[in-house]
Amino acid sequence: KKRAKLIRAYLPHVPGNTQRDTLLHATCCSVYTLYRMIYVHSEAVQAALERQCERKMAVPMPSKRRSLVVQTSMEAYTPPDSSSSSEAEGSLGRATSAGVEAWISRAIRGSSSSTTSSSSSHSNGSANAARLAENSAHNYNSEHKHLPAAFRKHTYCVGVPVSSRVSAKIQQLVNTLKKPKRRPLREFFVDDFEELLEVQQPDPSLPRPEGAESAIAQGEELCRFKNCPASVEAALQRWGAIAPKAPCLTITHANTKQPYTLTYGKLWSRSMKVAYYILHKLGTKQEPIIHPGDRVALVYPNNDPAAFVVAFYGCLLAEVVPVPIEVPLTKKDAGSQQIGFLLGSCGVAVALTSDACHKGLPKSLSGDIMQFKGWPKLLWVVTDSKHLSKSPREWYPLIKDANNDTAYIEYKTCKDGSVLGVTVTRMSMLTHCQTLTHTCGYKEAETLVNVLDFKKDVGLWHGIHMSVLNMLHVVSVPYALMKVNPLSWIQKVCQYKAKVACVKSRDLHWALVAHRDQSDLNLSSLRMLLVADGANPWSISSCDAFLNVFQSMGLRSEVICPCASSPEALTVAVRRPIEGSSKVAGRGLLGMTGLSHGVIRVDTGEKLSVLTLQDSGSPMPGALVCVVKLESVPLLCKTDEIGEICVSSIATGTSYYGLTGMTKNTFEVCPMSDSGASASECVFVRSGLLGFVGPGGAIFVTGKMDGLIQVGGRRHNADDIVATALAVEPMKFVYRGRIAVFSITVLHDERVVVVAEQRPDSKEEESFQWMSRVLQAIDGIHQVGVYCLALVPSNTLPKTPLGGIHLSETKQLFQEGALHPCNVLMCPHSCVTNLPKPRQKQPEVGPASVMVGNLVAGKRMAQASGRDLSQEDNDQFLFLSEVLQWRAQTTPDHILYTLINSRGVVGSSLTCLQLHKRAEKISAMLFERAQLQNGDHVALVYPPGLDLIAAFYGCLYAGCIPITVRPPHPQNISTTLPTVKMIVEVSRSVCVMTTQGICKLLRSKEASTAVDLRSWPPVLDTDDLPKRRSPLLFKPCDPESLAYLDFSVSTTGMLAGVKMSQSATSALCRSIKLQCELYPSREVAVCLDPYCGLGFVVWCLCSVYAGHQSVLIPPAELEVNPALWLVSVSQLRVRDTFCSYSVLELCTKTLGSVTDSLKARGLDLSRVRTCVVVAEERPRIALTQSFSKLFKDVGLHPRAVSTAFGCRVNLAVCLQGTSGPDPTTVYVDMRALRHDRLRLVERGSPHSLPLMESGKILPGVRIIIANPETKGPIGDSHLGEIWVHSSQNASGYFSVFGEENVHSDHFNARLSFGDTQTVWARTGYLGFLRRTELTDASGERHDALYVVGALDEAMELRGMRYHPIDIETSIIRTHKSITECAVFTWTKLLVVVVELDGSEQEALDLVPMVTNVVLEEHYLIVGVVVVVDTGVIPINSRGEKQRMHLRDGFLADQLDPIYVAYNM
Repeated sequence: KKRAKLIRAYLPHVPGNTQRDTLLHATCCSVYTLYRMIYVHSEAVQAALERQCERKMAVPMPSKRRSLVVQTSMEAYTPPDSSSSSEAEGSLGRATSAGVEAWISRAIRGSSSSTTSSSSSHSNGSANAARLAENSAHNYNSEHKHLPAAFRKHTYCVGVPVSSRVSAKIQQLVNTLKKPKRRPLREFFVDDFEELLEVQQPDPSLPRPEGAESAIAQGEELCRFKNCPASVEAALQRWGAIAPKAPCLTITHANTKQPYTLTYGKLWSRSMKVAYYILHKLGTKQEPIIHPGDRVALVYPNNDPAAFVVAFYGCLLAEVVPVPIEVPLTKKDAGSQQIGFLLGSCGVAVALTSDACHKGLPKSLSGDIMQFKGWPKLLWVVTDSKHLSKSPREWYPLIKDANNDTAYIEYKTCKDGSVLGVTVTRMSMLTHCQTLTHTCGYKEAETLVNVLDFKKDVGLWHGIHMSVLNMLHVVSVPYALMKVNPLSWIQKVCQYKAKVACVKSRDLHWALVAHRDQSDLNLSSLRMLLVADGANPWSISSCDAFLNVFQSMGLRSEVICPCASSPEALTVAVRRPIEGSSKVAGRGLLGMTGLSHGVIRVDTGEKLSVLTLQDSGSPMPGALVCVVKLESVPLLCKTDEIGEICVSSIATGTSYYGLTGMTKNTFEVCPMSDSGASASECVFVRSGLLGFVGPGGAIFVTGKMDGLIQVGGRRHNADDIVATALAVEPMKFVYRGRIAVFSITVLHDERVVVVAEQRPDSKEEESFQWMSRVLQAIDGIHQVGVYCLALVPSNTLPKTPLGGIHLSETKQLFQEGALHPCNVLMCPHSCVTNLPKPRQKQPEVGPASVMVGNLVAGKRMAQASGRDLSQEDNDQFLFLSEVLQWRAQTTPDHILYTLINSRGVVGSSLTCLQLHKRAEKISAMLFERAQLQNGDHVALVYPPGLDLIAAFYGCLYAGCIPITVRPPHPQNISTTLPTVKMIVEVSRSVCVMTTQGICKLLRSKEASTAVDLRSWPPVLDTDDLPKRRSPLLFKPCDPESLAYLDFSVSTTGMLAGVKMSQSATSALCRSIKLQCELYPSREVAVCLDPYCGLGFVVWCLCSVYAGHQSVLIPPAELEVNPALWLVSVSQLRVRDTFCSYSVLELCTKTLGSVTDSLKARGLDLSRVRTCVVVAEERPRIALTQSFSKLFKDVGLHPRAVSTAFGCRVNLAVCLQGTSGPDPTTVYVDMRALRHDRLRLVERGSPHSLPLMESGKILPGVRIIIANPETKGPIGDSHLGEIWVHSSQNASGYFSVFGEENVHSDHFNARLSFGDTQTVWARTGYLGFLRRTELTDASGERHDALYVVGALDEAMELRGMRYHPIDIETSIIRTHKSITECAVFTWTKLLVVVVELDGSEQEALDLVPMVTNVVLEEHYLIVGVVVVVDTGVIPINSRGEKQRMHLRDGFLADQLDPIYVAYNM
């Protein structure tokens, strides 16, 4: 009730008298709603929902494409199906309390009912809503994956329209999450690294059992009947001889066929035929297939009990063990595979079936029965009389007295979907029949109407076993007939004057609607109406409603007899039919809060959260019953405590076939008292039923072990939650009352999942409103949060043979992402209360206590350096322009650059002299046409090619500062052109140089709509160069003068331009030359984007400096010809190549499956010595390993692929090169990384993350690992920020507004203690150094650098640091249809965007799977899940995800998502 008060403000209000409306529904609604509506429970649900005061929903409704809305036609009406895995589904109804309440009060010694603890306010944390309105508008187009959409100058704020629909929903979600929620559990994680749950301290306010220790209840003595047969087969022989004409079984049909009656004489003769055929006609006389004691499968449909009973008794006469199973209708029936495992474990080789069933089984093209998945190979035998020969007169079966041999095996489906075989001996079967005869008062020649499944449970025991023992006449009403005529079983009772009827509570409800048109019904002949699932608490309403309606038609109250049973214990209890008795059945109202703690408490409050129970009778004759605790040790419960009911009797199952360990735990239980002594000398069997023993030995059942859900230390029953969900206006939304409730384990606790079939005519918004109401109702009634509520289209959940929901199959589909719901509502924020404790940063240790020489906290200081650039290594020229002029004079005809076109042939090339002359002409054009001065900035807008290189050196010759800019995309000019214009403005370019084609594009009509033509600086077309060269080339004199500006967009959306000096450029080229051993005789293939970073250096600069030939392959050409790069490397016999991750990924995806054909075409990569992947991120070890493995068949050496690392402050820090040890890989604990700590673990350890070395440190580069906050040095193998000291460092950031000082610390950082004189550049990347056992070329031990991730990109959540790539890797592994993923945060909410490569119907399957994996592996709650088409997530030229651009597009509602889910 307190919970309802806290959340009433944001749930919808239903006007009018809800109780009156509910009662009105109960009188006029269809049968499938009525059989679930318990009035007391409905009043509780409606009372909880009436407290809503707002009509408008505060819960943000998910966004869905119109194409995703599932439209299914309303099928023809059939009666309601069961709503859980078992067919034993009860119903809800009003019940009155009896003397049980007084007894319970005495049992608990007057203890009062407990109160629930108050909920504490707990917010997930959110930013101010005004943040949304303060940001400016921002354009985004998801089609363009390479260029940024806007410029962010060292800032991370993002522009969002105030009226954005997505932003409003996110704010709505944030406001909802601010509401108080359930008090969190005690935090676990005593240590950051040890994932241990703290022992929960008992809460003194929680209810506890206070009664005395319960006693063992004993049933009355079993009376031995006179002339009782010594076995069931002997009874069949007797009746077949003395009463052959007596009817044994009458079968009714759904069509107009006349009922068929099987007499005892026919049953005896046909059973003899089957027994003889099994033993003598299968196989040969010398080698028969079947021997006595072998197991045989009985496969008969539910509408043919006659063939089944003949085969069953034929097996008993032949002394083989029948195993009744369901008919497999398709190759992939729900649970069929598990049935196959049971048959295989039982050694079944023969299956008996009827002729009609055999014809209907699925067959292969050859006409043979199809081999079902998981099934053993079976010999199918048809047992119809026309297929069997008569047994010889001299042959007669040997009928023994009942013994301990196995009589039959009954299958049982467990909670997890596994199928077990319960063995029942011949003595147990006979004794069970005798106890039922004694309890139910069966007499010879009585008529029994059976609606139950005759192959198992109560239907088998009463309709097949005991009927033969007592010569009963059984009238079988199949399920197919009940679907057509729900009143058929009552009509058969009237027609045959039946004394007994075996039904389920659903059958009683089906009859409530159909009776309206019947006025001649008379049920006075019934002396016993056995309700097989009467022990279910929710069956009380159906029993009461049926009695109220049919009492005027002769039905007596004492006739209704509930039954408690299980496959292991057989019949546990049956209420006796005592004619003329006016004794009222024991009932009581128990509080659900107490029941969830396993304690019995009489509810004396408002009855908003109660469970009505009725007794199921006393123990069976000759049986002992006790109640034991659910824990491992079978201790006797107290009198006011709920436990598992155990039975000791001869008439029980004996074992699980072939499972010794499980048999001992279930069938050999020795209950113990609190003192540790044995409570009884008898051995008990666990029944799987939860309950207690009431006054006078009456047995009360509260639920089943299989339906038990334990959340946060409290136990809830799935049937109770189903009943609550159905009490919330089921008529409008739930299709035929079909709701499944189960639990999944997420983050060390069970989570409640509710799946319901939605009516075809339900509207989207109304269905979501109903889901919101169900969440509140379950939370208010049961004090438990629903983790996931899903609606699926009607008739799509897996079904059991009798039409119920197959629960384990539904759960499996949900966990595999194959359920295909049409609506999903996840509530992890309100359900998950056991998240690890948020990190609280400890005060840092002072420098004096940790700094001792080169040791930091007992470790070697984390510093390393590449080899020195000695004097002899220095070339004679300091400037690149001088190097080019020198090469043009000494080696004029040496080819420096070769450009490969999309056809794989050389498109053009440049020698040293050609490049020099072309650069001179460009320099002359800059002087003459543009009138530029030394130091002016020039934007180079060229496609990847030789023109870009010539323009760059032309600028150097003219003394201008070049800035390379990616040209606008012709198909997406409106989005990409503003980016070009922005870089031109920010870089203060006074001139733009480009080709003639791009020049026309800039002046086109489309371009003028995006950018004003008049705002452009002068644009020069270099296709039209002057014929004469420049009279005087610029000769730089200051090595620290600016050579060029390098602009790029980081993954965080920041556009940063760095200044590269002449000396830094030369030092960088010299360092790469030494590392890669580049000489004029070498050829290097380059498939990189030539606009920024190391890609530009390798494309434009290195060949001029080192003299090697660069084979240039534009990455865009690979979209036309994916094999272009690899084929060029193979044909030109290149030994060294550079590429990006995007190129590597494209080759892996498109060429990985055709390596054989490439090898046949002559592709040979055996000459490749180094394949360097250039990136500014953590090495993608999975991608590089996949590439190496896929192309191993074409000669690629596994050690050839390596990575390089660069950043804004230093374009090349690490590069593997040709010498030195191979890159190493270590495994670190992801949980430690979140706390900025490093813990090395073994491969395969839980939460292990592989990290590959980023390459060998370049010559002239020094690295140290420092604390990013204190700026103190860090020890070896400790996590910190990577700092670089090198002559090739950039000079600083370039900003048009003069904000160089904002990040001046990036280039001029000093350690806070230790070596405080050296000036370092901060890379902004976290990583660590580790001294390995390997040695480098100089003989020193190798120091390996491992990059973890960028500080700017990391997300601070719950006080811990998360790197997006780790979360994204987990998500991509979750489902096969997820091709790409990106995560970002917004107002402290984690937003996940996944690309779906599959049907849109799979979109909603991804929501719970994504939420689960992030919770399990990263302990984070996902706020929003966005499912989009492939190609929506923007990626830059280096293959890096542009997460901030994606965030802008999402908030501006520009992604056109398939589905957006807002997790509660």
